[in-house]
Amino acid sequence: MGKLWNIAVVGATGTVGSQITECLAERRFPVGRISFLGSGRSIGEVVEFKGKPVMVDELGRESFTGIDIALFAGGSGSSSEFCPAAVAAGAVCIDSSGAWRMDPDVPLLVADVNPDEVSGYAGKGVIAIPNSSTIQLVTTVKPLHDAVRVRRVVVSTFQSVSGTGKKAIEELRVQTIDLMSGRPARHKVYPHRIAFNCLPQTDAFGPNGYTGEEMQMAGETGKILAAKIGITATAVRVPVFYGNCAALNIETEKKITVAEARELIAGAPGCRLVDDAAKGLYPLPSDAAGQDLIHVGRIREDETIANGLNLWVAADNIRNVAVNAVRIAEILIKKHLK
Repeated sequence: MGKLWNIAVVGATGTVGSQITECLAERRFPVGRISFLGSGRSIGEVVEFKGKPVMVDELGRESFTGIDIALFAGGSGSSSEFCPAAVAAGAVCIDSSGAWRMDPDVPLLVADVNPDEVSGYAGKGVIAIPNSSTIQLVTTVKPLHDAVRVRRVVVSTFQSVSGTGKKAIEELRVQTIDLMSGRPARHKVYPHRIAFNCLPQTDAFGPNGYTGEEMQMAGETGKILAAKIGITATAVRVPVFYGNCAALNIETEKKITVAEARELIAGAPGCRLVDDAAKGLYPLPSDAAGQDLIHVGRIREDETIANGLNLWVAADNIRNVAVNAVRIAEILIKKHLK
């Protein structure tokens, strides 16, 4: 038997934390001791791991003694506060919040795109994971960029409520029941009703009229691909429980045909080509749910410019973040930790 590793999952009862726990078990990660950490109402809850109940402990600065890898799946505030404490205790942190993504001393990783950057963890002991929309974008763009250099991307995302968390999932469920029953729908999580609606706002607006996530997608993509690519984004919240979609308009430096693009996507790690319009085959969030791969289809030329493509992408947003975190941990123990 190989070495076993002590793991902490911070935010273990949230949507991403729960999925991380599931992925650790599914992928048979060599876990020795596992600690589930949380705050507020989650303290004292029981999470099952490999058929055994484990109680959620309170997250604190002393929570990381003996921990090798800490997987953070909470908010930016807890990551900013407790990652340094985990690192000081000897753990490597893999963080899915936005706290460390643009820190120049912290690598921003997608396992299928820039895995060699894992070594950069040594700077601050932290590895950051981009948001789910960026994971979809860079995984799809990477094979095209390597072949013909991507110059510009116009991306519109259609994001499920699971990205906001369990309260948003419950709000959509209750609103749907209320409206179908002839009752008015109340909203607390979002600024407007989400059931049978679309909201062109996924977080706070900045002074330029873009939301924070729309701006982050540009910065995160440039950092991950180490390239200057013009990216303009519109992020929309839609009444879907799980799974994000995106419409991509890509301009490349060199001409690429639809057939060539399909071949590149079909052979790219992290992607699954789903593209046969005659048979009604194209990416759907319902089909991508529970899948690790990014589904890519409806590939067609943009006939308004010389070198352009349009694509449609679907993926399980929660699964993408969680499996990315676990795969990065796998790379760490295989190549970097002893």
